[in-house]
Amino acid sequence: MEELCHSLQLIDGNGKFNVAGLEEFVKAVKLTQCGLSYTVVGIMGPQSSGKSTLLNHLFHTNFREMDAYKGRSQTTKGIWMANCVGIEPLTIAMDLEGTDGRERGEDDTAFEKQSALFALAISDIVLINMWCHDIGREHAANKPLLKTVFQVMMRLFSPRKTTLLFVIRDKTKTPLEYLEPVLREDIQKIWDTVSKPQALKDTPLSEFFYVEVVALSSYEEKEKQFKEQVAQLRKRFFHSIAPGGLAGDRRGVVPGSGFCFSAQKIWQVIRENKDLDLPAHKVMVATVRCEEIANEKLSGLVCDKDLVALENAVQAGPVSGFGKRISSILETYLSEYDKETIYFDEKVRDAKRLHLEIKALNCVHPQYLTMLRHLRTIALENFRTCLEQSLNRGEGFTTSVRSCTQSCMLEFDQECADASVKQAEWDDDSKVREKLHRDIEAHSSSVRGKKLSEIAVNYEKKLTQALTEPVESLLEFGGKDTWPSIRELLRRETETAISGFSTAVAGFELDEETFNKMMQNLKEYARIVVEKKAREEAGKVLILMKDRFSTVFNHDHDSMPRVWTGKENIRIITKDAYSASLKLLSVMAAIRLNEKPDKIENVLFSSLMDGTVSVPLSQDKKMGASPDPLASSTWEEVPPNKTLITPVQCKSLWRQFKAETEYIVTQAISAQLAGLLAISSRFLPTVMNLLRRLAEEAQGNPTPQPPRPPPHLAYQSSRHHTQQSNPAFSLFPDSSVSSNISSSDGGIEHSEPQPDTKAKYKS
Repeated sequence: MEELCHSLQLIDGNGKFNVAGLEEFVKAVKLTQCGLSYTVVGIMGPQSSGKSTLLNHLFHTNFREMDAYKGRSQTTKGIWMANCVGIEPLTIAMDLEGTDGRERGEDDTAFEKQSALFALAISDIVLINMWCHDIGREHAANKPLLKTVFQVMMRLFSPRKTTLLFVIRDKTKTPLEYLEPVLREDIQKIWDTVSKPQALKDTPLSEFFYVEVVALSSYEEKEKQFKEQVAQLRKRFFHSIAPGGLAGDRRGVVPGSGFCFSAQKIWQVIRENKDLDLPAHKVMVATVRCEEIANEKLSGLVCDKDLVALENAVQAGPVSGFGKRISSILETYLSEYDKETIYFDEKVRDAKRLHLEIKALNCVHPQYLTMLRHLRTIALENFRTCLEQSLNRGEGFTTSVRSCTQSCMLEFDQECADASVKQAEWDDDSKVREKLHRDIEAHSSSVRGKKLSEIAVNYEKKLTQALTEPVESLLEFGGKDTWPSIRELLRRETETAISGFSTAVAGFELDEETFNKMMQNLKEYARIVVEKKAREEAGKVLILMKDRFSTVFNHDHDSMPRVWTGKENIRIITKDAYSASLKLLSVMAAIRLNEKPDKIENVLFSSLMDGTVSVPLSQDKKMGASPDPLASSTWEEVPPNKTLITPVQCKSLWRQFKAETEYIVTQAISAQLAGLLAISSRFLPTVMNLLRRLAEEAQGNPTPQPPRPPPHLAYQSSRHHTQQSNPAFSLFPDSSVSSNISSSDGGIEHSEPQPDTKAKYKS
């Protein structure tokens, strides 16, 4: 497709800058895509010197040319711009309003200077169109122009090195090799006469300009030759920015994407009659353009469909390859920024890139944190599952925790590495890792405590089962070996539990202090079980005493039920039963898990079985003790917390016990008397019948035998008769029996207690 020429009036005659037109022109010629690969060529010269004609032939542009038939007048007003057709790289031609035009007047040189300064600021090559006959002349038309160029150059703090291509128009027969030295001498003289800042006083012309000279024949007189010479000159503009080209030494070029903004700001500064600081201007242009490009890329990133999809996906759960996908998206936009800003000031573009990168990372940072939370949750759940499975396999707790922690943390680190964003240097993964480690430790501690508690409870149950019933049995026996047996039982079962417990907790690798504390707790628990059971048994001591009394009283030494025949010594039997019951009470009175002796049994027997122990009056006053040993709430040498039944409670219990067991003794006495009467009643009818028969036989009148009643009726009848007529039954009233049994020395004679009964229930 044939390339089109696009042109516009960049600055009109009044100095107004065509911003919209330039933006359209930049788009049309695709200048923003060129980077630094473009050239700007400006042309200056006297009015009607053929500047537009030269540009149109040289670059195939379409600038308006002067009509020779209408006379010499100003055809170019302001500054025009067009793209050069067929030139590589992109070359932009800029046609400036002619100097010394009569339209503006002799004294109105402000616009000339401003346009010249503008051309020098943005052009890589400036064509100076001049007449051949002005070379060497003191008052040549080109001298004011050159002076203007050199003067405005001083207003550039750090000017670009611009190529000044002097185009000698309407060349005469004088060879160029003779014309060029003269021209260069004129140029140097003008340069030397221009006032310069002190810092640039001795600066040579070559520091600012690269001077070239060409000569062209007259277009009107030698058109064909003119065109041939222009065609040869055109070739020099191909690849003009390459090393050795017309603009090969240029510097301070603004990238194509910043050209529009740069040109606008340069003209603004020039119009305000300020000195143009090109380096500062270059930084300013770079700052604005890089900022604009960065904002464009950031906006694109925020709306990127792949990023939006990834953000939605990570909200639901972990995303595979999260880090690579995020990094790839970020790299796309950062690379685009780098590509579009590569020709701007390095410091500026790097600073703006850093800002862009920070903002871009801030956009994806919440998703990264969400991803890390997912990974932490999964890792913690995996640890829980791993630990549970390991413990179920019977592995040691500490070993299980160590191995599961190591594997889960390693997996977490790998997942974090996969989720990491290449462009970021976030430390969130380490923070989340620390949180995960704390969570693992907390869960391990919880499981550890639970498992240890379960083990402790298990062995406490075993201790309860091993101690409760044996202790109950030993306490109900209530003999002299009861508490020694309980102590031995406690020691044995505690050692067994501790041994098993030690084995059970070996896998927990407990520190010595914790282990010893748990052992002590287990020992204390065992003691508590025994003490609790002792208190329970002490709470029903009255029932146990009554059972003990009934057992001893109603059974013989062979544990056979007694049959009250009248031969038994009830007083001795009763005393043995009371003694056994009191022995049980003394056993129940206090907890004796240490081997320290006490006097509880002696006090109880001396006070309740043998009467109150008398204490000499002098000793009583000296000791401050009560005459009644049981009139106290504590036992001597027994701590209050080990007392189950206080002395005064023992006294009260004994009184109640005596009252509730009197009926048993009374029944026994009644049964014994009933047996005696039953035996005697069997012989009385026989004797009476015998006497009656003898009397009748003596009188000769025998009496017929009445029918004999059944044995059980005869027994009941005789018993009833005996109870009515035999006064022997009233020999032992209840009060008398109770009183005789309660006293230490009653009127009832008795023999020694049966040996087996004493051996079994009396210490």
